[in-house]
Amino acid sequence: MNSKALSLLFLIFFISIAAKAQTADTSKYILQNDAEIAKQEPGTHNGGGKTIGFNFFSNAKNLKTAFRKRILKPGSSIGYHLQKEDEIYYVISGKGTMQMNGKTFAVKPGDAILTRPGSSHGIAPDADNDLVILIVYEK
Repeated sequence: MNSKALSLLFLIFFISIAAKAQTADTSKYILQNDAEIAKQEPGTHNGGGKTIGFNFFSNAKNLKTAFRKRILKPGSSIGYHLQKEDEIYYVISGKGTMQMNGKTFAVKPGDAILTRPGSSHGIAPDADNDLVILIVYEK
């Protein structure tokens, strides 16, 4: 399966979770677009630099899953931090470097990284490109 197909399946799966989480007295789905929720922010976990964060479905009632997109600009990062819950990073575009439990490795489009509780990690784009990632975890 190519990375575009995997990315599409990943997105459909988590959008279906969001739709199921809605209570009976609300609409049966939520549609959001990047442009509606884009927010310039420094890199999370003291990563610094400039990023653009997309916190999809942040106001959905009873949604137990966080579904985020982040564009990491050159010079920014998600700072090295201890993980408290399962978290998935999926690289949509760009190339970068991930630190995981003291080891460093390259990441590229199509890579999915599962970080488990008790692990430590951080991620940064290469100096010559933006790194666009999806981040999914249980709230």
